[in-house]
Amino acid sequence: MSFNIRILYTGGTIGSVDDPLAPLSGQDFCDAFRSLVEPTILARYPGASVSYDWLDPTLDSTNLQPSDWCGIARRLVGAPGDTALYGNHDAFMVLHGTDTMAWTASALSFLLTGLDRAGYATAILSKPVVVTGSQLPLFFRPTPTSQLAINYDTDALRNVLGGIETMRSGLPAVGLFFDDKLMLGNRTLKTNASLFPAFTTPDYPILGEIGLEPYLVNAYAPPAPYLSSLALDNPGPLAALQNQLAHVAASIDKADVLVFPAFPAQYNASASPATSALADMLQAALSADNGRVKGVFLEGYGEGNFPSGDPSDAESGAVYKVLKQAHDAGTVIVAGTQVIGGIVNSTAYAAGSWLSDAGAIGNYDMAGPATQAKLLILLALADYNGNGWTQGDIETLMRTPLAGEMMGVNRLDARAKGFLLAGQSIAALDGSATLVNDPDDGPVLTDDKGNTLWKPLAGSIKAPVRLVMQDDGNLVVYDRTNAPVWATQDHSVGQDYSALILSGSASDGSLALYVYDYHNARVTATLLGTPPQLG
Repeated sequence: MSFNIRILYTGGTIGSVDDPLAPLSGQDFCDAFRSLVEPTILARYPGASVSYDWLDPTLDSTNLQPSDWCGIARRLVGAPGDTALYGNHDAFMVLHGTDTMAWTASALSFLLTGLDRAGYATAILSKPVVVTGSQLPLFFRPTPTSQLAINYDTDALRNVLGGIETMRSGLPAVGLFFDDKLMLGNRTLKTNASLFPAFTTPDYPILGEIGLEPYLVNAYAPPAPYLSSLALDNPGPLAALQNQLAHVAASIDKADVLVFPAFPAQYNASASPATSALADMLQAALSADNGRVKGVFLEGYGEGNFPSGDPSDAESGAVYKVLKQAHDAGTVIVAGTQVIGGIVNSTAYAAGSWLSDAGAIGNYDMAGPATQAKLLILLALADYNGNGWTQGDIETLMRTPLAGEMMGVNRLDARAKGFLLAGQSIAALDGSATLVNDPDDGPVLTDDKGNTLWKPLAGSIKAPVRLVMQDDGNLVVYDRTNAPVWATQDHSVGQDYSALILSGSASDGSLALYVYDYHNARVTATLLGTPPQLG
């Protein structure tokens, strides 16, 4: 059977030995892996092959830099002009330290996706990439002069073999495998420092689990490339991605994203001007490094609450003033939470909220590592290939799913959650309008003042209904008997992979509801307003 596996060893606990623990060189680790682990893999998969690569020197994940993400990504798809690396392997495993594994898994999901100016994929991963490591080393030396042996009863071998077992499924995504579970890499957090179940995905189900048999959850498995012509197996998309990756590698160190947590700290709202310890720290960080901070990720309390510096008048608070000044100067500000699960909903920051007024956007259910990595990579791509992304463009893309890292807030995508059941909704990114599938009336679009803006059904209907964005490009309402009762009927023969998008704002008259065919880059149905230019 053809199953060509590429192992990339970057360092970390999995490759450390002796007392105190120190990483093996790449050559020594891979030699030991080849002699002690590879026979088990080949016994499980006769005819398979394993090849090896490593970083030299190995990477201490505690000291990882964003540029290291680019180096790892290039070891998977090759530099511009290299078609053999990706083409000659069926699956890739990255062995990595656990401290920053969630950041690397998140970053790889974005770095291995080619994007056009509107954020739609132009090159799509078509093979599994699994990132794993361990809490205890894979090998040990019985005596100071003896050969390496497999460390008994640790998580290391289990993670390696389990990860390879899940790669055989061919799921085309960057996964993180740990403690018998396959997780979507950009949804992960390290949530335990001392036990084998070190990683979880609080806001997304696991993709699969190894038990008596491998068990994959079809409903949450990432889809294959929606067009074969966009798969990285093809020279064109692969070359485009390699060039994009080279640009990110050359640009990612030009900007920083400040991660700043909320915590109880002194402030004096009655002083003139108001003072705040948090504001002073924020200002110092934003002013440092010659203005390299182009993004701020605020880790607030609860649903994204953050101290303003004046509880009675937020806009007079010192924190508000620092953030407003930074946003007005072009800094992208993302509001998240320190809580490991839940949603920071931008509708909580509608008109009147001080965070919204200061320019902050919510990150919804996106994990912290994914939020920081995504923002850094988008900043690096802002001037790539004519993108010309403005601050507003990046803010929109930060709230747009690019690689499964977050919920689809303002869209129904035929390839993802392409339907609304009764009671479910999508919303404009600023919370000024909501399209809800009302249990009695079906789809209804209203603004934040309660005005009905669009309602396709009238009269008696067999409710509740389903609103479905189909992969033929047709938006259809089905009643409870599964009979179609309304449709855009604007679709061509074959597959037009489309999304229903609610864009703009009801506050300034730019609100638009339309069906966008990202297969052919065209709007196929306009239901309200004027769609923006997406090319």
